[in-house]
Amino acid sequence: MARPLTHPHIDAVTVAGILHALSDPVRLGIVNKLLKSPAGMNCTQTTLKLKLAMPKSTCSQHYRILREAGLIVSERRGVDLSSRVRASELETRFPGLLASILKSYKKETSRPAR
Repeated sequence: MARPLTHPHIDAVTVAGILHALSDPVRLGIVNKLLKSPAGMNCTQTTLKLKLAMPKSTCSQHYRILREAGLIVSERRGVDLSSRVRASELETRFPGLLASILKSYKKETSRPAR
């Protein structure tokens, strides 16, 4: 039997927790890609879209951090774990926060290297 997944209630989600979870560029990329897939994606799909080579266990660790911070919700679909961003809940609780962070992230990643 699979372990149950725990998700914090939206009222327990904090700005500090969100900022900590998004302090890693890989997790920022995961959230950015998940926002473009409202139905959700699993770790393998995300790493393919991000063009990253990482062990599945590392990807799962990133997803766990995002889930525990309240940024994503995950559900089991057979043997897969599909996740999506809690976009509307986060926008209600912290208007503009996630959009602002991701806007800056996109600017940083689109700059040419110096």
